[in-house]
Amino acid sequence: MPQHITDPAPIPAPGAKTIEEHVGHVRTGTASLSVAHMVAPPGWDEPAQTPTFDEVTIVIRGTMRVEHDGGRMDVGPGETVLCEAGERVRYLNPSAEDACEYWAVCTPAFSPDAVRREGE
Repeated sequence: MPQHITDPAPIPAPGAKTIEEHVGHVRTGTASLSVAHMVAPPGWDEPAQTPTFDEVTIVIRGTMRVEHDGGRMDVGPGETVLCEAGERVRYLNPSAEDACEYWAVCTPAFSPDAVRREGE
C-alpha cells in the first residue's frame, strides 16, 4: 500500500544543519533507499566520510561544496552531484551569508553506521 508522508522525521546532524527524512530507516523503515530534505546554514561543514551507500545530492538554493580525493566542486541551484559508495568526500557550505538547501537520495538508505564519518 502506498505511504503518504506528511510528517518527515528530524535526523540529528553535525552543526546546525537540519535533516528531515521523508523515506528511510527512521521515517518509513525502508532499508533500500532514503530521501531527505536538508538545509545547511552559512559556514556549515562536517567531517570527511567514506559512506557505504551511493548519494545523489540535488541543490535547490545556495552552494554545496564537495571535497574529494581528486579536488573539489561547487554544486549550485538546479545542479546534481553523484558520490558513489566508497568515495571519500566532505560536504560543506562555503557561503558565510547564505544557507544551502538540498535533497539527498541514498541507496541503500542512510544510517549513522553506513556514513562512516572520520572521527566518529
